[in-house]
Amino acid sequence: MTYAKTPKHGLARILSKQGVCSRSEAERRIRAGRVQVDGRVVHDPQGPASAIAQEILIDGEPLQPPKRLYLMLNKPRGLVTTTVDEKSRETVYRCFDGANLPWIAPVGRLDKASEGLLLFCNDPAWAAAVTAPSTGPDKTYHVQTDKIPDAQVIAQLLDGVNTDNEWLSAKSVKMLRFGQKNAWLEIVLDEGRNRQIRRLLATFDITVLRLIRVAIGSLQLGALAKKQWRELTRSECEGLLPDRR
Repeated sequence: MTYAKTPKHGLARILSKQGVCSRSEAERRIRAGRVQVDGRVVHDPQGPASAIAQEILIDGEPLQPPKRLYLMLNKPRGLVTTTVDEKSRETVYRCFDGANLPWIAPVGRLDKASEGLLLFCNDPAWAAAVTAPSTGPDKTYHVQTDKIPDAQVIAQLLDGVNTDNEWLSAKSVKMLRFGQKNAWLEIVLDEGRNRQIRRLLATFDITVLRLIRVAIGSLQLGALAKKQWRELTRSECEGLLPDRR
């Protein structure tokens, strides 16, 4: 009789994939001698192990992944989307102060000057599916600009432009309202390039004054106040996956 060999992965990757902590934090714990595999202290974060066939202990306690957690936050301007910032700037984790949550990681990101809907979870597989460039859900933004783009500019945003040797475009652009000097646009993206909307509009000498992500797929920011967060329902989580849309 032939038995399938149990697959092994790097120990730090296992801790991260199990939702115990981030990959970098797992590496720190392993190098500090806090992790054992089958009774032996392991110091190599890349050392092969199996969460199924081997006993993994952290600080003497069995590896027990926390409950899966999926959150949405209304990110305010001025916070960076990272766990720890090398410039000591305030991060989005400030919004979770005092909540006593398990380790969670951002699902995608919003830059410091941007606002709105930002997802967090401790389920790397779900996060990878939601952020997949080819199959992830569309993202909808409300954008205030310092100029009023005409129909020709809007058409070019849809057709795409080459900027910094990268082809950028919007899936849809709609004028929401405008005044004498500025306008509000609704822009939908089906991919997430770095500062994509700002770079697109800058090609036409248009500056973004405010950028708010109001939806990811069918999930709406709604009336959630700035700096506030809530858990996603099961149907909301499933609705962001490719095979459920």
